[in-house]
Amino acid sequence: MKNPWAALFIALITLAGAAAAPERTIPARTLPTPSTVSPALQEVIAPAWPGAPDPSHYSTAQWKDYIRGRNAAREPFLRSLKQKFNVTVRAGMLAGVRVYRVIPDVIAEENRRRLLVHVHGGAYILYGGEIATTEAILMAHYGQIEVVSVDYRMPPDFPFPAALDDTVAVWREVIKGHTPLNVGLFGTSAGGGLTLATVIKLKELGLPLPGALMAGTPWSDLTKTGDTYYTHEYVDNVLGTNDGRLEAAAKLYAGTHDLKEPLLSPVYGDFSGFPPTILLSGTRDLFLSNTVRVQQKLLQAGVPADLLVFEGESHAQYASAIEAPESAAAFREVAHFFNAHLDK
Repeated sequence: MKNPWAALFIALITLAGAAAAPERTIPARTLPTPSTVSPALQEVIAPAWPGAPDPSHYSTAQWKDYIRGRNAAREPFLRSLKQKFNVTVRAGMLAGVRVYRVIPDVIAEENRRRLLVHVHGGAYILYGGEIATTEAILMAHYGQIEVVSVDYRMPPDFPFPAALDDTVAVWREVIKGHTPLNVGLFGTSAGGGLTLATVIKLKELGLPLPGALMAGTPWSDLTKTGDTYYTHEYVDNVLGTNDGRLEAAAKLYAGTHDLKEPLLSPVYGDFSGFPPTILLSGTRDLFLSNTVRVQQKLLQAGVPADLLVFEGESHAQYASAIEAPESAAAFREVAHFFNAHLDK
């Protein structure tokens, strides 16, 4: 028989919660650098978020200047990756879209008939051109698999749905020469969001779907919705906050469209029938809630969905802190997932 006092206690707690204020203030605090990660990752975690300009009132010319500056700052990272990892990067075109084929020096025997299609991150506005290939280089090297990286069109000249149209066009072309279930689709941040949106669009079009997905810390909700947009604000030393730069980029990308449209914020879409998916995030990631919410929707739709959350990491640091062993571990885990779920 149930304890009536326990039932009364629960009822009182419920009433108290209903009457409580919808928000709470916590004391200022100092965050120690975790001792539970490698020294190389500790060096990345330790600095505070450096801040960022607010481009919400930029003209088109100012946006382009900002984008050029950020892209130029990224070029040394691309050079370091190409020096560190033995890959060949070849520019080309597929279905009228510029792509980069990233070919490792060794392709695993089980991957001879497989391919990965990559969509890059950068808030839908940054890292076009060969800079788009940084994550693709890591995946090609650790996965020992060929990767096609999509250099999709971006704002301010090409807002939504240009990026989605380009990714779908490349997918249509890729599956002319590859069995769809032999092909994986992946990306991080905006690339993770675009990966999910692409599958929603492929379903709408009645096209074959990839064999498996990786959505790394996906920008799956372009609105400031989700717990860690608040709890991890300024804790994440990559993104910092949604206010300002991220919010402005989301609006620039969306143009006249509602930010909650599923092809912009795929967490609001239908995930039934999705391929098996692996998701990545970190304990300090502003987008941790974006990632968790996507996993919950996938599981509710009956889709196999793995979630890797890395200790101490802010947004997508598994793809930028390449000297840390945690980076290699992340991409090896993703490679293992693709190997388990893609056909041969």
